[in-house]
Amino acid sequence: MQLIKRRRYLERIRPFYHVDLVKLICGVRRAGKSVLLQSIRAELLEQGVADKRIISLDLELFDNAFINSASMLNEVLEDSIRDDERHYIFIDEVQQVPDFEKVLSSVLSKYQASIFVTGSNSTLLSGELATRLTGRSVEFEVLPFSFAEVKEFFEVNHLEFKEDCFFDYLKWGGLPRRFTLPGEDAFKLYAENLFKAIIDKDIIKGDTGKRGQSLRTVMLYVLANAGKSLSAEKIAQAYNSSHQTTISGRSIYHYLELMKSAFLVHPARCFYLSGKAALRSQEKYYAVDNVFRTLGTNTIDFEDTSYLKNIVFNELFSRGFTVHTGKTYKSEVDFVAVKDGRKCFIQVAYLLNSEDTIKREFEAFAPIADHAPKYVLSLDKIDLSHQGITHLNLIDFLLNRKDLVLT
Repeated sequence: MQLIKRRRYLERIRPFYHVDLVKLICGVRRAGKSVLLQSIRAELLEQGVADKRIISLDLELFDNAFINSASMLNEVLEDSIRDDERHYIFIDEVQQVPDFEKVLSSVLSKYQASIFVTGSNSTLLSGELATRLTGRSVEFEVLPFSFAEVKEFFEVNHLEFKEDCFFDYLKWGGLPRRFTLPGEDAFKLYAENLFKAIIDKDIIKGDTGKRGQSLRTVMLYVLANAGKSLSAEKIAQAYNSSHQTTISGRSIYHYLELMKSAFLVHPARCFYLSGKAALRSQEKYYAVDNVFRTLGTNTIDFEDTSYLKNIVFNELFSRGFTVHTGKTYKSEVDFVAVKDGRKCFIQVAYLLNSEDTIKREFEAFAPIADHAPKYVLSLDKIDLSHQGITHLNLIDFLLNRKDLVLT
């Protein structure tokens, strides 16, 4: 299978190619970070960077298992840097080495070095890295394929792409590996094993006791209900009602932090539209990919807008938006999307197939005095825009045929 370029991410990283900073490329496991590193390396070679100035280390390979300490990583890099000219260092899964950030800081201090590293482990938090490499690192989070990238993958590999593929994407998400596997059963098995690996390697780290079991259960519950209003207390209540042991709201908050640190979920803070303030105490959580929602539930209801909203959230997030949920004095707006100081408001519906549905979705904006653009996204192919509110076909939006305007 031919790979695709992750253009959305490459465009953001390119300005930093020749800057002596650590470029942290992070994200959930198997989202395509390693392939992105390969694309960056290929572009550097195309730009005329000599191959001898590129140092590549994949710390998941058995051949590199001996690089298991900061001192050994430092020794390998020191031996590979040939002179005072700029070197380009690529390290895949850098969190395999304890105290790796000390080595990277030392290299930056001694040499001209543009460093690219990937990581998916919960120990590789942006805050932790930023603290130890203050002013010397930038972060780029990579998500699984967007629907537009799925279409591109099909096209470059001469596979038939139909817009009905969207419903398959809605259920099984966009993890790149799934498009190379022979059928749904094979991918489900792959996804289940990946989920287990994320828990074992990035969160629990071998804890198979009661804490590990409760964490797995809570994670599946949160993922299955992603995008819905959840509180730590509500999650704890649901867990305690079906288990002989009890769990506290405080433990739930800790589990949610672990899920965020492993890039399994992203929070959307509540934006109170009257006071125009983001309230940290009120958050919804969205799964990084719909497959993790599907693994946590037995049935899929395509008309459940939570699945659609999860895709829209990830699309906005991957486009560089800060995404909130909107709260008015009497209702909610699905998303407040903010970028470069400008914003728009978004409602998501499955189909606007009745007067009541149209009224509900469009009138959600009624209490909002802000004149920023307002959008309703649905799968309808007929343009139902009215009253100054723009209606967009969801697939047209995902495939970049129609775009949002911000003010």
